[in-house]
Amino acid sequence: MTEVSSLTGRLLVAAPALTDPIFDRAVVLLLDHDEEGSLGVVLNRPTPVGVGDILASWAGLTGEPDVVFQGGPVSLDSALGVAVIPGDEGPLGWRRVHGAIGLVDLETPPELLGPALGSLRIFAGYAGWGPGQLEGELNEGAWYVVESEPGDVSSPSPERLWRAVLRRQRSELAMIATYPDDPSLN
Repeated sequence: MTEVSSLTGRLLVAAPALTDPIFDRAVVLLLDHDEEGSLGVVLNRPTPVGVGDILASWAGLTGEPDVVFQGGPVSLDSALGVAVIPGDEGPLGWRRVHGAIGLVDLETPPELLGPALGSLRIFAGYAGWGPGQLEGELNEGAWYVVESEPGDVSSPSPERLWRAVLRRQRSELAMIATYPDDPSLN
């Protein structure tokens, strides 16, 4: 088996040609990527459901918009917490994924984590790929792989995240940010 270079902590940005409605213009934060597969959350799919409606104890600790995000099509009945915690040491109930970004154990009492949180997002479901599946999609050009920044997790304007992430790239990807929503209207 060939070795898989880990993309954990990086962003997958959907190429304009990726028209699957679930991933159209999606920005996915990879939380785990190895030879067994990949798991991530879509950062730019807010739902109308307030965090307080499903996880009342965590309401008020998330940034704006204070809603649950659809993390992907898998296990929509489960919740994942992704938080940015500055500094070298994270508190009990938080596991570092990459840099200051990590996963929150939502069973942990919020008052233990609250003071340490730089930002928090709650996701219903996740995006998952089996062994080699993501690599196949990358080879087909479905995704651009770029570095994440802690602010991506808590963008107050998730509807603009796809363009913003592309625009900050120092390559030809910056031009793709100008790609029209519907090129047939040009």
